Amino acid sequence: MSARVVLLAGPSGAGKSRLAELTGLPVVRLDDFYRDGDDEAMPRSPLGIVDWDDPASWDGERAVAALEQLCTTGFADLPIYEIAADGTVGHQEFSTGGASLIIAEGIFADQITGALRERGLLAAAFCVYHHRVVTFLRRFQRDLREHRKPPFTLLRRGLLLLRDDPQVIRRCVEAGCEPLRPKAARRRIDALLAESQRMGGTP
Repeated sequence: MSARVVLLAGPSGAGKSRLAELTGLPVVRLDDFYRDGDDEAMPRSPLGIVDWDDPASWDGERAVAALEQLCTTGFADLPIYEIAADGTVGHQEFSTGGASLIIAEGIFADQITGALRERGLLAAAFCVYHHRVVTFLRRFQRDLREHRKPPFTLLRRGLLLLRDDPQVIRRCVEAGCEPLRPKAARRRIDALLAESQRMGGTP
């Protein structure tokens, strides 16, 4: 096996993507494994749009298969998804570069904790979180910046998520993710990387 996975789960806007970038490790964006918006099975939110925060909108089996291929071969073909387009807009060839750890981050990362553990691919799983209001503001600013949907729709969605954030954290913890603030999670990842290097892995 060439690599193992560090999962970063938690509410949308909690800082998972930023933390993943700061580690300097290869990063798999699990949000790219959403199902296409025209799929009849896609769940809908009370706003009448695709409910990206419902696990049924995401293809966990495909994500696990891609991560397993990455860990065992070092390469995989990954989708590129755009929420603004409600679908997959392309693919990319992804390489671990020989790294012993890879980061997989997304709001549904907790959904694959068990599958990765069963396959011996899981190095750690963290639920990244902030205070709910901080998360709300970060999420709203990000969604506006990326033009994900009209501002009023994003605001209404953000208020719904503000209410549901504690449930998301609880779901992640029940799935086996350790709840940590971003700085604490960064320290844990650095420790895992140092341990991997001592055991002869490649950073």
